[in-house]
Amino acid sequence: MRLVVRIGGSVVASPFNPTLMNAYVELLLNLRRQGHMVAAVVGGGSLSRELIKTASVMGLSEAAQDEVAISVSRLMAQLFVLRLGEHGTLTVPSSVEDAVKLLEEGKIVVMGGLKPGMTTDTVAAMLAERVNADLLVKATDVDGVFSKDPKKHKDAERFESLSFDDLFEFFDKQRHEAGIHQVLDPEAVRILLRKRIKTVVVNGCKSENVLLAVKGENVGTLIC
Repeated sequence: MRLVVRIGGSVVASPFNPTLMNAYVELLLNLRRQGHMVAAVVGGGSLSRELIKTASVMGLSEAAQDEVAISVSRLMAQLFVLRLGEHGTLTVPSSVEDAVKLLEEGKIVVMGGLKPGMTTDTVAAMLAERVNADLLVKATDVDGVFSKDPKKHKDAERFESLSFDDLFEFFDKQRHEAGIHQVLDPEAVRILLRKRIKTVVVNGCKSENVLLAVKGENVGTLIC
């Protein structure tokens, strides 16, 4: 199976959680040992958003704010790459094409952001599209996709499954903004929609939920 795992910064970097990061490294290694092609894309979490605010107050452009956030996500990816050792890519790929070449060599790829105007969700979606992924798993800080923000509304309903078309109804923002924080970035959904790439949103605070999603268990929200 061709897998892309989107590891939210809200899960491993808000605050930094080295124990959980190591658990994800072991998960990626385990999936590779099972014969899967494995790539991951990591976000920068609260540190990225804090630096975006700082850059904004300094009067920097939205593109410059994005550059700061990208740097943080790539540092997060570098920690994963270094921990993977010879099973990883030694450096963080700077393009989707570089990532594809390394995947074809049997390496576990971990990426961060790539360029301004593009979230790490979008990077994951682009990579999934490029390799014809069988599954993209988004590991975030909630249990799936809800009818409204479950952190603010106790009566929020979790959906077991949704279509990509339905998903657009739940977006607060329909375009990219520096620091955008939604279950899935709208542009990423548009990319995934092109090939209807099966996507599962799970609570990533337990890394085993990603493994359950790969096994086809009923966990989180299935989008297809």
